[in-house]
Amino acid sequence: VPVSELVKQLRAHLGPGSADYVHWGATTQDIMDTALVLQMRAALAVIEPTLEKVIRALARLADTHRDTLMVGRTHGQQAVPISFGLKAASWMTPLLRHLERLAEIKRRLLVVQFGGAAGTLAAIGRSGPAVQEALAADLDLAVTSVPWHTQRDSLAEVAGWLSMMNGSLAKLAQDVILMAQSEVGELRETADHTRGGSSTMPQKSNPVISELIVAAARTNATLLANMHQALIQEHERATHGWQLEWLTLPLMFNLTTTSLKKALFLSQNMVVDERRMHDNVTAGNGLILAESITYALSPTYMSRATAKELVSEACQQVVVEKRHLVDIVREKTDASLDWESLKDPAAYTGSTSAFIDRVLNQAERMSLLARRHP
Repeated sequence: VPVSELVKQLRAHLGPGSADYVHWGATTQDIMDTALVLQMRAALAVIEPTLEKVIRALARLADTHRDTLMVGRTHGQQAVPISFGLKAASWMTPLLRHLERLAEIKRRLLVVQFGGAAGTLAAIGRSGPAVQEALAADLDLAVTSVPWHTQRDSLAEVAGWLSMMNGSLAKLAQDVILMAQSEVGELRETADHTRGGSSTMPQKSNPVISELIVAAARTNATLLANMHQALIQEHERATHGWQLEWLTLPLMFNLTTTSLKKALFLSQNMVVDERRMHDNVTAGNGLILAESITYALSPTYMSRATAKELVSEACQQVVVEKRHLVDIVREKTDASLDWESLKDPAAYTGSTSAFIDRVLNQAERMSLLARRHP
């Protein structure tokens, strides 16, 4: 640790009149921990506005593409129609929660450390709390009830926040990787085809930005265990947990900040192929409408169980005969339904638009977006 030599040099420069008062009542950990807090505050001053920019970019995607039809996938398989706007709103939602969490965490995290040798400030006598509060005021930090030399929960908490936020960004990135697959082709990271090029295959444009975000999130998830191990510290001043934090927390901040910058680029530059999204919806000859047809038939025309069995049989015929699911089901029942309307996947997106509005309204309430409605 550099504090002993720093104190020695400061005393030498100040001279005998003031030298004795340098580091009066403090201990090395007071200086190192307070410096760490100031560094984290500076890092969060970069992270928070970048996170807000990512949210705004995703909000634009959500609003612009609220009616852009695409396949909703569960367990990697086509499920029901959704809109790309809903997917963008879903990417955005946990980021709003992370902003709320950060506001709470900062109240516990941005605190001064000044407790002396064993957390009593005995060298300052009864003036300890007043000196501590004055130091905190000079640094624009808060104070805790007692010095926190071996109480490291706030550091573990911010590490958890970094890992969670990186994980939310990686969910976005993982979706981009899957949607950018050649066979799917619904998204590209950017219109710049030179990005992500292969050393040997000229046709490739690898999703390298998304890959980095996912790798960073997985690394942070493993590093988080270190911060939880560092919570186990003995007595009033510990031996090794402190150093474990030094090895871990700066890297977690670096990885998360890098991921945020990459996610901002993604959210501002991704290319949405609306035509390919629509083609993927219709490519299955209506199989994506199996649930909607089942609900349309029951309970008016048959029980739900009977309807599901009928539609399941029809789905197998679609695979063999390559005909539209609605046409096959229509042949199997005398139900009086608007069969042509049932063929429209856009008619089965439920409350998609309302959910998007909820997310955008939440961002408005948090003063992240200009009001869309006067």
